[in-house]
Amino acid sequence: MITLTVFVPLAAGLIILFLPSVRSGLIKSVALAGSLLSLAGSVVLLFGITPTSSTAITPGANNLSFEERADWIPSLGASYHMGVDGLSAPLIALSALLTVVSLVFSWSHRERVKEYFFLFLLLDTGLLGVFAAQDLLLFYLFFEVALVPMYFIIGVWGGERRIYAALKFFLYTRVGSLAMLLSFLALYLSTSPRTFDLPAIVKAQPFAGNFVGGSFVLLGLFLGFAIKLPSFPFHSWLPDAHVEAPTAGSVMLAGALLKLGGYGFIRIALPVVPEAFNSYAVPIIVIALISIIYGAAVALVQTDFKKLVAFSSINHMGYVLLGIGVAGVSQASAANRLTALNGAALQMVSHGLLTGGLFLLVGILYDRTHTRQIAAYQGLWQTMPVYSVLAAIIFFGSLGLPTLSGFVAEFQVLLGTLGVYPWAAALALVGLIITTAMFLWTLQRMFLGKPAVVDERTSVPEPGQATAIMPLGKDVNNKTVKASLTPHFLPEINRRELTALVPLVALALLIGIFPGPLVSVINDALKVLPFRVLAGG
Repeated sequence: MITLTVFVPLAAGLIILFLPSVRSGLIKSVALAGSLLSLAGSVVLLFGITPTSSTAITPGANNLSFEERADWIPSLGASYHMGVDGLSAPLIALSALLTVVSLVFSWSHRERVKEYFFLFLLLDTGLLGVFAAQDLLLFYLFFEVALVPMYFIIGVWGGERRIYAALKFFLYTRVGSLAMLLSFLALYLSTSPRTFDLPAIVKAQPFAGNFVGGSFVLLGLFLGFAIKLPSFPFHSWLPDAHVEAPTAGSVMLAGALLKLGGYGFIRIALPVVPEAFNSYAVPIIVIALISIIYGAAVALVQTDFKKLVAFSSINHMGYVLLGIGVAGVSQASAANRLTALNGAALQMVSHGLLTGGLFLLVGILYDRTHTRQIAAYQGLWQTMPVYSVLAAIIFFGSLGLPTLSGFVAEFQVLLGTLGVYPWAAALALVGLIITTAMFLWTLQRMFLGKPAVVDERTSVPEPGQATAIMPLGKDVNNKTVKASLTPHFLPEINRRELTALVPLVALALLIGIFPGPLVSVINDALKVLPFRVLAGG
């Protein structure tokens, strides 16, 4: 089941490569069918997770609900070892869902359709493989596979500065992945017998008692995962990549690709070098707090809607790193650490749903007006009421309003942090206040008030032009206009856009109202790994 779920998108992608380019409808149908089959498999995996009672936990064992193993490179101790538990299953389902959403939203795409849809399917396989891999060499292989398609998606179908953004994205993440590979090799060489098998390495604890060696391993892992997360000061590639990427590319980048960093911290860094992680927990927490406050503050002053969402991702993923940092404090109680790490894992799912939805909101408006400037929009509630209701739900979820997924995740992170370092929880609250102000101010500017107006002499802009939409009573030179201005009513959200957006909103509401089942699935996995291998856990 794991193999089918991971490789069905790739199989569909290979099929469409052999289809004639002129059969764009068939290409899109095959791509969507492959992604839907993978989504169905991910749902089977998620609902097939078996609850683990505390008496049934075997310290150091896999405790995986699904597991597949086959020889790959026996001479190197590398195997095709795939496994799914309560930590990986929600992220697999999230990635599969976002791929379906991205393909549905891209249904009207007409430029090099075959290559475009193939790259999204290849990206899906890379992401699913990372979340299922239980072998470090296999993990690295899928990690790199997920990098390449996004480089081409940005570089080929992105905006005016797409080449710069794609190259910056590739160089940053490539440096991080090479640093991560060096740490993997150090773990491999220090484990007896030598193996890339992650559960075996966790059980062996090769750097126990070796502070210097463990510190260097943690440094390599931190660079690899912090760049991907991204955390301050390794974040500068993210705004450029998001702004230049096509809408569907931004959805996958924010909703799924960033989760590789948080997942790597929890699955690999925290269990394999727990002593080093404990020693550097406070600096990691400080970096997380800077990311939370800085991301929110910079988002607050943005005039570009897409840049605002990009910087808000830095803020939201800061809570993931905060929860992970608190979980690494071995002197703290296991209850507080488990609560914080539960929140970090749930925040990855919540952020994928909400920020994926935010980028869809940006894309829907951009398709109509060809501008992302917040000042170009006002009174959208009157002109696009359905769109506005969905946008309000996503905005409130992103600022952490109760009954939405963002609240459940951030509450757990803050609660666990409060029990360990109250000062850190207080600073995180500052970031939460700024985030609230940022989303409410954006909501007020774009959705409330009178509808924007358009100068009939210039009419609605053609594709590729700037925009003719202006604040009420002003022209493009900010001079008062006394005539020729009429209210500009943008077309309401259409069926294709609704099909892409509604599942994300519905799931954010469902998790916010009934978080228990998903929290239990995640909690069962985290009780096994990494807490049973952390000192004091």
